[in-house]
Amino acid sequence: MSIGHTLLGLLEHGPRHGYDLKREYDEHFGHGRPLHYGQVYATLSRLLKNGLIEESGVEHGGGPDRKRYAITTEGITDVERWLGTPEKPELYMQSTLYTKVVIALLSARDAEDVLDTQRAAHLRAMRELTDRKRGGDLADQLICDHALFHLEADLRWLELTAARLTELGKQVRS
Repeated sequence: MSIGHTLLGLLEHGPRHGYDLKREYDEHFGHGRPLHYGQVYATLSRLLKNGLIEESGVEHGGGPDRKRYAITTEGITDVERWLGTPEKPELYMQSTLYTKVVIALLSARDAEDVLDTQRAAHLRAMRELTDRKRGGDLADQLICDHALFHLEADLRWLELTAARLTELGKQVRS
């Protein structure tokens, strides 16, 4: 995820302090991975340097001064370009799991054990995500659905590989 573009998108709704941006980011996107303050301010510094945001005032208070940031016209154009650019589909052509299966077969270990262990880990993760989804808001439900669909695809691959294990063993040993 592009933190810079996400912060720019949040700034389109109006000027904000770094603290407000972090809180809003965490609320919408930080499920399980909140943004660190250092990341927020380093990103804001880079966006400011690149002319995508500007300072729009400073508030003085009981603590340190709080700078407000606003998105520039260049920043809006950058967000529009980012939104219009499709994400590269994630192709898992170099799967660590596939590598483990082949190494198990080449070393005369039980590749079925490798698949069973992975299947158990996937099912455990799916149960956790399903529990999280039940208690979550719509955004959390959608994020969990995305992860669950990927895990389901992995499980289908595990089953297909298990069904072809004998043939794969013959091929990798020859």
